[in-house]
Amino acid sequence: MPDGNDSLAVQVISRIAEVPAADWDACAGDNPFVSHAFLNALEESGSATGETGWQPQHLVLPNPAGGLYGCVPLYLKSHSYGEYIFDWNWADAYERAGGRYYPKLQCSVPFTPATGPRLLVHPEAPWEEIMTGLTAAMIELARRHRVSSLHVTFAPREQYDHLGALGLLQRLSVQYHWQNRDYADFDAFLAELSSRKRKAIKKERRKVAESGIELRALTGAEIEAHHWDAFFGFYMATADRKWGQPYLTREFFHQIGRDLGDRVVLIVAEYGGELVAGALNLRSDTALFGRNWGCLSRFKFLHFETCYYQAIDYAIRHGLTWVEAGAQGEHKIQRGYLPTATYSAHWIGDPGFRDAVEHFLERERDAMSQEIAFLGRHSPFKACD
Repeated sequence: MPDGNDSLAVQVISRIAEVPAADWDACAGDNPFVSHAFLNALEESGSATGETGWQPQHLVLPNPAGGLYGCVPLYLKSHSYGEYIFDWNWADAYERAGGRYYPKLQCSVPFTPATGPRLLVHPEAPWEEIMTGLTAAMIELARRHRVSSLHVTFAPREQYDHLGALGLLQRLSVQYHWQNRDYADFDAFLAELSSRKRKAIKKERRKVAESGIELRALTGAEIEAHHWDAFFGFYMATADRKWGQPYLTREFFHQIGRDLGDRVVLIVAEYGGELVAGALNLRSDTALFGRNWGCLSRFKFLHFETCYYQAIDYAIRHGLTWVEAGAQGEHKIQRGYLPTATYSAHWIGDPGFRDAVEHFLERERDAMSQEIAFLGRHSPFKACD
């Protein structure tokens, strides 16, 4: 077993395709976003590459007996787009002071604000030792590249705590997640809501049904090429309408459909025999993660139905524990998605800048904890646990 303080055995990989998928996935577990197939699709499709500002610098720690002790999805970045933990103000402040914020190192899944393991450790390896070694290797690489900072975003709580113990700065954010309380069906979920919220959701769902729209949840081989082509059109139309940046390519969607199979759940909406909207989800053994939504026409309440209610329906029918509905959106609370803390950790190279960021984060964590508690008091449930 390697010395946890010795990062020399860790290798830097410029393409995830250089790593055998089975070796990577043995460390990744069942979270679909850190799977070899998902990360490889981002690279091969041209979505996350050096040309788009996401230069892969993945770390792997080989096991001499075969396979890996651990690995890390890691990118050298020339901007802060597609991260969802915002550090634009940090960059502006540092550059106003004469520093150079970019490039930086980003340990994350591109364009994916979903919580999941970031430092991936083989289940038979000593977790704490490998975590410490991989963290040391990331910091060493940051120093070698002479970057301003290293960011580990949307990490699970146990990794957040360990990274904090190793000296990384800790940041708290909020998302809105739905929890399955062993509901028999959607009506059982509704029965736990206050009367006013229950009636509002029923009204929204009824309006969509009365409009003549039909919705289906497709997965695996049920998703055909024309579904992906249509969904890419929805994705681009929505990005144009909201002045968003369309990060993902058409080939990316086709590739995850081919390579991730039943991990992909595509909710499609049809009107008059034509596909008009869709919501892309990925699933693990326990959770459904909402990622992208798009539509060609405006139908009242269709976004809520496709992204939130259909996701709850699917989770109940398949016995999943929770649904993550993506970044932002206090409007999700009244639809059963409650405020949930998300975690990130940050290494800052410049001591003076580090002190300033640390002081900011201390105040921000206190404010965020209060905000989560305040938002939680607006739960739509009759009695919130």
